[in-house]
Parts: sequence; C-alpha cells; structure tokens
Amino acid sequence: MRLQGKVAIVTGAARGLGQTFAIALAKEGAKVMATDIIGLKKTLEEIGNSGGIARDFKADVTSETETLQLAEETYNAFGRIDILVNCAAIYYGLARKSFTDIDPKEWDQVMAVNLKGVWLCARAVFPYMKKQGKGKIINLSSETFFTGSHGFIHYVASKGGVIGLTRALAIELGPYHININSIAPGFTDTEASRTIANVTQYDVSRTPLKRLELPGDLIGAIIFFASDESDFITGQTLLVDGGRAMH
Repeated sequence: MRLQGKVAIVTGAARGLGQTFAIALAKEGAKVMATDIIGLKKTLEEIGNSGGIARDFKADVTSETETLQLAEETYNAFGRIDILVNCAAIYYGLARKSFTDIDPKEWDQVMAVNLKGVWLCARAVFPYMKKQGKGKIINLSSETFFTGSHGFIHYVASKGGVIGLTRALAIELGPYHININSIAPGFTDTEASRTIANVTQYDVSRTPLKRLELPGDLIGAIIFFASDESDFITGQTLLVDGGRAMH
C-alpha cells in the first residue's frame, strides 16, 4: 500500500468525489479525517468495511476557526498531517444562469467555498506539514476552466482561481518540501452532476475515449499526487477528462 503510515484530510467527503477519494486513500493505507458540513456516517462505514481507519469532523471550509480546528483535531487524533485533498465545493444543484442573472450573494458563496476554502484549509495544515518537512496538497479544479461552460461563470471562475492559487502556493511551499497540485476532472457521473444535467444524455462525441467519466477514473491521479511517487511535481494541473480538453 502506497500510503501506509500517512494521514490524510479530505474535505467534501460526505458524498460524490470527496467520498470516493476518502475511501481510496484509506484503501492505500492512509488514516483519513473526513470532513464536510453534512453527515459522514456512510463514508466512515465504507472505510471501516474495507478495513481502513477514519474519523470525521464537521467543518465549514469557509471558516478560519473551523479549518484550524480541523487541522488540530486531525493532528491530535493521528499525530501528523501528510495529505490534504481539497474537494469541498458548491456544485450540487447549481442552476445554469446568464452571468447577468446570477445573484451577487450566490457569486460570493461559490467563491467562498470553492476558492477561499481551499486557501483556508491549506493555511490550516501548513504548520504541521512544515514541521514534518513534507506534505502533499491536492486541489480539485475543473475541465470547465479550460473549455468554459455556459451558465456557470461563477463556478468556472472559482475553479480557475484554484489553478492560480495552486501555482502561487507551489512557490511558497516548495522550500518546505510541500507539494501542491491540482486535478481537473471532466463532467463526472456523481450525485451533484445528476442535479445539473441528465448524465445519460451527456454528449461524449468530443471525448476521445467516448464515454462518461466515473468517480473511479480519478482515483489513480489522487493516489499518485498523494504518494512519494510525485515528490518532484508541484504547481501542476492534471486534466483527467478522457482527452476532452488537451493542455
């Protein structure tokens, strides 16, 4: 197991991609702190059933206080923090709207969770990773940054911000041997995606691999960036979208 002895925090771990990542990291040997603003019972049960070790902590990633508590609770529970996967995002239930029709409050909420939350969580784990002299931070961006997406300007802008944040932090964190990279999934069959579109009618004609992306398609990239195998990679964004956007 490539992550034996490691400790990982996964945000947005109650369902969807976050849940998939938490389970996958645990199967590779990592002890997982799963966090979300909703219940995490199913995630912990899945990890336990697969023989993994996990705890849960309810936290709002837009809160400085709660993200600091999350990091402290993880350290107190497991004695270290090796990996942070920033997966929490507002996507579930977003309605397509012209940029002129988006309520500024909705804009601010999307930016607070999708971008500010990534910054706050990275900021919270930094002292622990710095002390250890090593760490891995993995941020979730989106293929939509490269291709655009009609009606989701706030979401697309927030995910572009994640790439900018990843690059800027790579420069600051590099001297402490902390790697920070991002993964940009394509449209993936998750609970959240099903609130936005009919996944059975998704047009795969522009995807070279000619099929819809599934959560499991992202596991290899997550494990790679979390493991020692990616120790000389930082500030990068990996598109995992079946070749729909080539960068």
